[in-house]
Amino acid sequence: MSVVLFTLLAVGAAVALGVVEFDPLLIAGLALLLVAIAAVSSAVEIVEAYEKEALTVFGEFRKLLEPGIHFIPPFVSRTYPFDMRTQMLDVPRQEAITEDNSPVTADAVVYIKVMNAKRAFLQVDDYKRATSNLAQTTLRAVLGDMELDETLSKREKINRRIQQELEGPTDEWGVRVEAVEVREVSPSTDVQRAMEQQTSAERRRRAMILEAQGERRSAVERAEGDKQANILEAQGEKQSQILEAQGEAISTVLRAKSAESMGERAIIERGMETLESIGAGESTTFVLPQELTALVGRYGKHLTGGEIGGEGAGLESRAFDEETRELLGIDSIEELAAGDGDVDIEVESADIELEDDIE
Repeated sequence: MSVVLFTLLAVGAAVALGVVEFDPLLIAGLALLLVAIAAVSSAVEIVEAYEKEALTVFGEFRKLLEPGIHFIPPFVSRTYPFDMRTQMLDVPRQEAITEDNSPVTADAVVYIKVMNAKRAFLQVDDYKRATSNLAQTTLRAVLGDMELDETLSKREKINRRIQQELEGPTDEWGVRVEAVEVREVSPSTDVQRAMEQQTSAERRRRAMILEAQGERRSAVERAEGDKQANILEAQGEKQSQILEAQGEAISTVLRAKSAESMGERAIIERGMETLESIGAGESTTFVLPQELTALVGRYGKHLTGGEIGGEGAGLESRAFDEETRELLGIDSIEELAAGDGDVDIEVESADIELEDDIE
């Protein structure tokens, strides 16, 4: 149409200036040519591959034109293109008051796609502007239903709620909301300063708690170490006392054995001296005490291998019973008191001397 108008204006200007002689037939032919060109131009419509176009004839919706070349009624038709690709709508920065009365500002991006071009043409005036305005009001409403901490930390929740709120109206428009992304949520300057102070105080509190826990654990570890050391020391002292008591018991037993052996040796020597004095006399008849007879029988046992005097004859030492041995801890008392062999040897030599004297 613009080409036809431009041509008509050019011909009119040339006739007015006298460049072209006025000829009605020529003018009519040119007009018909221009009308034909304009008709062909307006009758051919080329639709891009990513578009669909709504066709109206005399203001009445006829159909949607798919990608490709189409022939439409000239001069009385109009087309309205719709981009079928995913489109991004920038939601301007919005100010809102949160549920805990904290002012914040936020902006977002909405991704939409026209799913039904006919409904987008007939149900809404401008689907892009309508979706953007709806996203703005929804963003303010969602922020107003949340507390400040939630608006700063729960971006996914905000995005999901805005998308859910937009899906209902936009579906009626033939538009699908594919995604909503809140780019930034900023509290006011005073709120930011207060939040920084709160964060700093919280960090100091955590540091103090950790320090106190470390000191308590250190104290517990020291107390546990002292306890273990005291237990080990007490066990060592107890073991030392037990060993010392056992040593004293063994020493007492050995001293008792030694004293018993020394007593028997003294008796034997005294008896030997008595027998020697008796043998030095002139008499051939002797009266010996029973104790001396038992003494001679005790040591005659070593000489003859037999017993003289029967039961009870002799000065035999008594062994400790099992309970006493276990109480004193000297189960191997015979090994500890192995010195008895020396006494037997001395007794045997004394018996031999006694036999020589008697002969």
